[in-house]
Amino acid sequence: MTTATPNHEQAIARLRDLLGDRLATGPSIRDLHGRDAAYATPHLPDAVAFPDSTEEVAAIMRICSEHRCPVVPFGIGSSLEGHVVPLKGGISVDTSRMNRVLAVNDRDLDAVVQPGVTRTQLNAELRATGLMFTVDPGADATLGGMAATRASGTNAVRYGTMRENVMALTVVLPDGRVIRTGSRARKSSAGYDLTHLFVGSEGTLGIITELTVRLHGSPERIMAATCAFETVEDAVDTVILAIQSGLPMARIELLDEMQMRGMNIFNPDLDLPEKPHLFLEFHGTEAGVEEQVATFGDIAGEFGVSGFRSASRTEDRTRLWEARHNAYFAAKALRPGCSAVLTDCCVPISALAECIARTKVLIAESGLVAPLVGHVGDGNFHLAILIDPDDPDDMARARTLAGAVNMIALELGGTVTGEHGVGSGKTAYMRAEHGEGWDLMAQIKRSIDPLNIMNPGKVVEV
Repeated sequence: MTTATPNHEQAIARLRDLLGDRLATGPSIRDLHGRDAAYATPHLPDAVAFPDSTEEVAAIMRICSEHRCPVVPFGIGSSLEGHVVPLKGGISVDTSRMNRVLAVNDRDLDAVVQPGVTRTQLNAELRATGLMFTVDPGADATLGGMAATRASGTNAVRYGTMRENVMALTVVLPDGRVIRTGSRARKSSAGYDLTHLFVGSEGTLGIITELTVRLHGSPERIMAATCAFETVEDAVDTVILAIQSGLPMARIELLDEMQMRGMNIFNPDLDLPEKPHLFLEFHGTEAGVEEQVATFGDIAGEFGVSGFRSASRTEDRTRLWEARHNAYFAAKALRPGCSAVLTDCCVPISALAECIARTKVLIAESGLVAPLVGHVGDGNFHLAILIDPDDPDDMARARTLAGAVNMIALELGGTVTGEHGVGSGKTAYMRAEHGEGWDLMAQIKRSIDPLNIMNPGKVVEV
């Protein structure tokens, strides 16, 4: 429970004058904004602000800067490393009311949106244009939050992450200044790349209030498929050879045997063997997709593939990918009533099989259940480490396991997070990954946010 300081109370009084009933201080709304979707310890904000515009966000920041009141941007609360948890109290700035699609420039393949627009909302808006927005994390997250955390998803192997799909931003800085980074042009050599400084900054440098995002044409033909292997190594080796062969697959997802057991419990109609699986999707022309599928089948046959099933009907493909996006709930079905410590890492794809094999040894030694899913095409995998939330020993073993996996990833030339981000949950590993580069991040933070009011306690130590 966070108690407001006198400075915070003065800021709240002025914000009340600015926002009226769009400044909430009730316990239930504060509780909702005091936690994320994972295991971080909750901390309540002193108040929650619901701005309608960039101008209101700028006014909020000027007030909070004057009173040295912390500010934590909030999208939909689906982050997994404590990003939105207000460790120092202060104001949670909820951008859900800023949810308009401002422009769709179909001839230029881009759209301009406010930060509260969700990925499914944007794609619904695009349905009649033949275009799509491709970044698809498991949750129906807001685009502002996705940019702030440099989100990824199942399509990243072909279409990239938010890093590749954000072209320009409007950002409110900690002192209330409003800047625009980037442009709608496809490339630029004009100065520092400020857009990508803020993409992935996790709300520690400013609040994103507008985004220009890249769109892609919907393919003529889409085919999804599933296939099983005897070992995770066989599945990974299949993917490596397929990528080396130049197959332009749109989605390549790995699910281990434990995850598949949970998938069948949570989705009884799925009825797939409890073996390591690849979930795949192929995009292109009619002839091109048929050729991709045939070539992949030949490659997979070299590694003992079985149970190859394809689906081209929209409803069948939707059912398959809904099951994949619900993998977290499927994992929890393995231990009813449990909580989950979620973690991820990313390594060069050639090191993925070794990283997973060593991880599975650690899981067995921990005595915990930890199903694994991964965006195998880009070397990224996730663990859902299932724990009894009332058992401190479970939590301690889960944190030890997650930490050991992080260190294996670094040893193999990878990163402690390919997708979840740093937040407060992975700051302990930033020095090991970045060395003096982490000090430079802190220097940048101090330069832009000298009062350390923007999401303090996340990403860097200041």
